Amino acid sequence: MFYIEQVDSTNKYTKEHIGDISDKTIVYTFNQTAGRGRLCRRWDYVGENNIYASIVLKPSDKMKDVYANLTQYLCVVLAQTFEEYGVEPKIKWPNDILINSKKISGILAESILEGGLLKGIVLGVGINLNTKKEALKGISQPATSLNIETGKNIDKNEFLKRLLDRFFLRYDEFIAQNFLLIKDEYIRRILFLNQKITVRVFDKEISGFAAGITDEGGLRILTEDNKEQVLLIGDIL
Repeated sequence: MFYIEQVDSTNKYTKEHIGDISDKTIVYTFNQTAGRGRLCRRWDYVGENNIYASIVLKPSDKMKDVYANLTQYLCVVLAQTFEEYGVEPKIKWPNDILINSKKISGILAESILEGGLLKGIVLGVGINLNTKKEALKGISQPATSLNIETGKNIDKNEFLKRLLDRFFLRYDEFIAQNFLLIKDEYIRRILFLNQKITVRVFDKEISGFAAGITDEGGLRILTEDNKEQVLLIGDIL
């Protein structure tokens, strides 16, 4: 593990130094000033009592389909870690964690390619652990933190250790078996299945019935004209 006192973004730092960082290294900080989420959205900094980390993975020098599901694998592992603290996290497809309908973490995966070869995957995560309610008021969407939900101060290092122990416990097995390894655990915690939803995919909105999750982690949508679409990216509105 590699701790940085302060950094604009652990993902940005890790990508810039990917050649010098070994496989399965964790770069983390408690003071990240310019984090990013999916689709280039800003991840709001809500104080140094939280975790901002990037996991460096170098499973091979070629891209494989399973790597696209690493965010969902981390999502399940993160939900399981939250459950150890007595809360009930829910997954908002594809990889947001909500507690009591409020977001508590964000995940962003980035691949670094050079000359057609995969130099590494950076799996970033921001987790609200110890944040006062006042600090969350300026965030554009409902948000929470683990200390708010439990009423207890959370040991950051202990939480990070639990999370990483869980992540690497089945990581190699996940790479071998793909999304099927976690499909049941994922679906058991997911929101919005069997409901009518609208998903924004870039500048397009798709409405329909959330019919299920595929073996590849995609979201099955039955549209109003009774056609099925499988979405691999998007935001449920």
